[in-house]
Amino acid sequence: MSRAFTREDDNDAAINIGERPVSTHRNLVTKAGLEQIDRELAAAHEALARAEADGDREKIALAARDLRYWQARRESAELSVPEPGSDVVRFGMTVTIENEDGDSHRWTIVGEDEADPSAGKISHVAPMAAALFGRKVGDEVTVNGKEWEITALG
Repeated sequence: MSRAFTREDDNDAAINIGERPVSTHRNLVTKAGLEQIDRELAAAHEALARAEADGDREKIALAARDLRYWQARRESAELSVPEPGSDVVRFGMTVTIENEDGDSHRWTIVGEDEADPSAGKISHVAPMAAALFGRKVGDEVTVNGKEWEITALG
């Protein structure tokens, strides 16, 4: 069959996958977050090499996109370690909060790429983290109409 009868866009669809959006916020990271970025970067390099070896254009495009994303995140990463013994909430610290109903949460404030609320890690740009920064044990913050008291820092 002649190539004249194939649809050109079937082969080029993977090329137009779009980019992963890169945050406009400072790329603050913990030591674990920097290690995570390095692992993701290595995995993207490996995925691209495999896709190129297989000649799979869609996987090449996806892996190349991921590689560009993780390279940008690595280049802009700012390692931030909280001051030991700080008595105010800072990036990288773990904060325990409690509301008037007795509900308690423990959050570690981390970089955007390492945030995982189900594991107790929230992004430094999250509303809760923004409300907590610079506060001390005993201070109260209001987020989404709920009052929370800071009960511990770690």
